Amino acid sequence: MHMRALLPVVMTTGLLAASSLWADEEAVLFAVVSEMPKDKLRVAAKGFLDGAVTDLKLLPSETIAGNPVWRKLEICHALKAEGTRTPEGFKLSTVRVLDASMLPMPLQGIAGDCLLKKALEIAPMAD
Repeated sequence: MHMRALLPVVMTTGLLAASSLWADEEAVLFAVVSEMPKDKLRVAAKGFLDGAVTDLKLLPSETIAGNPVWRKLEICHALKAEGTRTPEGFKLSTVRVLDASMLPMPLQGIAGDCLLKKALEIAPMAD
């Protein structure tokens, strides 16, 4: 009799534990750097995660932050990353620089607009 009363509690506790484990699993993120990175340890980006585009901060691991490619990161760069979502942003465990055409469709327009804006701002300086 007591086992039947405890069954819903045990099942609920098990589901809560499973949902907290789910939050720690790595996810794939596609992103476009949306602002000129001043602090390479907190890079502002538009990210495509869970089927929606959101503003977020990219938080590289020590290995990524020390990489020469990451140190040369600029606005409009397209990225594919794996990592975990945290309250501060998206903690990166791996990252690859992509061509903007390899981004999901919702980010391709953002990357294109960013590149046009960047070209129009830099082109007048070349004259």
